[in-house]
Amino acid sequence: MTAKVKIKSPQDNGILNPTAILPAPVVPFPTFRYICTMANFRPGGFQVLPPVVKNIIIINVLMVLIQYALGRQGINLADYLGLHYWASPLFKWWQPFTHLFMHGDAQDFNLTFWHLFSNMFALWMFGRILENMWGAKRFLIFYFVCGLGAAACHMGVLTYEFMSFHNDFLRFQHNPNYQEYINFIRNHHLSGGLTFSDWKTNPDCAEISFNGINQYYYSMINVATVGASGAVFGVLFAFGYLFPNTELMLIFPPIPVKAKWVVGAYALFELTSGIQNSAGDNVAHFAHIGGMIFAFFILRIWGKRDRRNFF
Repeated sequence: MTAKVKIKSPQDNGILNPTAILPAPVVPFPTFRYICTMANFRPGGFQVLPPVVKNIIIINVLMVLIQYALGRQGINLADYLGLHYWASPLFKWWQPFTHLFMHGDAQDFNLTFWHLFSNMFALWMFGRILENMWGAKRFLIFYFVCGLGAAACHMGVLTYEFMSFHNDFLRFQHNPNYQEYINFIRNHHLSGGLTFSDWKTNPDCAEISFNGINQYYYSMINVATVGASGAVFGVLFAFGYLFPNTELMLIFPPIPVKAKWVVGAYALFELTSGIQNSAGDNVAHFAHIGGMIFAFFILRIWGKRDRRNFF
């Protein structure tokens, strides 16, 4: 899954409660095994670990090791390679690409391990089928189109979500009084440490609350999104689209389920979770939906062409 890693956390100064945006655990993909075999593979036989899938996994593992090593030196690689909101001072043009090779948080081994494992296992499970059928070049193009498309969808949703957040922030900046302070706290489901009596008795409340909300605002727009699962969800969608009736055996519970129902269940879950936007949810659900949407369009385009003459 694609996880949003909080880089700059506001200090707990009694103005705002930072626990409202603590990361939630990343849940890995369910484990499957195939019941039936596939046809239509490219000449040369089926490869268990085809080259593109293999190299993507290797690069992601190496990046996690580098991320961890630099983190021990006080360097957060996500500041430079994670995907930031376009209005953030940390945003760089290369981040829609590089965030696909970043996972978890250098300070949280369990989060990082499960985030990396769930994405790379799903990539190997379903991506090897597609690469064996399409070949390395087409699969590589598909993977990055889905990943970049997922990033674009995520940025679009962030822009929409931040519109009211930004407007409330500007409104309070222009008029930092108690009512605007309470409106900001309530509108964005935060807990405030200043009461009406504080504002009456402490002449510094306006400055304190101004600094606290300003700090919270920039901590929010500096959150980095990391992970390959926008691309991986595109791969999952393509598998279900091309092999809809292939049965997958769930390990827990051990029952066969057709690929189209697995993909449909994931899409419904991601859409519902994205709309709910629960407090503390650190998963970029609309990036997952974006990966599926771009997978659908590219498969439709390819389906209208002679695949042998695509390149």
